[in-house]
Amino acid sequence: MRASLIQIAVDPDEPVNARRARAAEMVRAERGADLVVLPELWPVGAFAYESFAAEAEPLDGPTHEAMSAAARDAGVWLHAGSIVEAAAGELYNTSLVYDPDGARVRTYRKIHRFGFDKGEAVLMAAGEELVTVPLPELTLGVATCYDLRFPELFRGLVDAGAQALVIPAGWPARRRAHWTLLAQARAVENQAYVLACGTAGTHAGVEQAGHSIAVDPWGEVLAEAGPAEEVLRVDLDPAKVTTTREQFPALKDRVLGLARPTLQK
Repeated sequence: MRASLIQIAVDPDEPVNARRARAAEMVRAERGADLVVLPELWPVGAFAYESFAAEAEPLDGPTHEAMSAAARDAGVWLHAGSIVEAAAGELYNTSLVYDPDGARVRTYRKIHRFGFDKGEAVLMAAGEELVTVPLPELTLGVATCYDLRFPELFRGLVDAGAQALVIPAGWPARRRAHWTLLAQARAVENQAYVLACGTAGTHAGVEQAGHSIAVDPWGEVLAEAGPAEEVLRVDLDPAKVTTTREQFPALKDRVLGLARPTLQK
């Protein structure tokens, strides 16, 4: 299975419509891949809070139209990163997933909002549902950026059948060490592939980490991008998830989360 992570640069001087068109062409260029992934909030920039309301769009808005057509033209499964979704008077950080016919098959509203009582944390509403996507080769579990710091979300995705964890992000360069460490940790503890796709560039004054990364179920880094815009291509062996879980069956020894523990008083 071939996955392509498009680490697109978010340049505040590039109009959003121009970046949409450019991202769509980058997706089309990955024809032959099975899965293509874009980063978090790439149309507007994950830290461009002041632009969220102006650039918000419905699920069937311009980003949907561009990404649906690109997925269909390339014949790929496309995780189109996320948009600022406007719905019922609220804003959400919402991921869009398309099948090779261009049909939108899943959406995921980011559960953990970043900002510590400012920015995304106050401007956006929180999602509530875990989302998996069954591909012919394996099942994806979907999360977004700051979600990476909350392991219980990923255990829930694994319990729902996830074998690969897809994490679009707009991760800042100053915390890049956390990005790579947590991506490997989520792979090891869940014995799943991790495909973490970040943005490049600088937006709203925040330098982005880039360094999109693919990690196998044993925690080995299969490929890692640099800080600039690039496409990271990696081959995955879906059978390795099953093999890893059978040869080192740590998930079967779980206790907490499966039954309520007795608390010592």
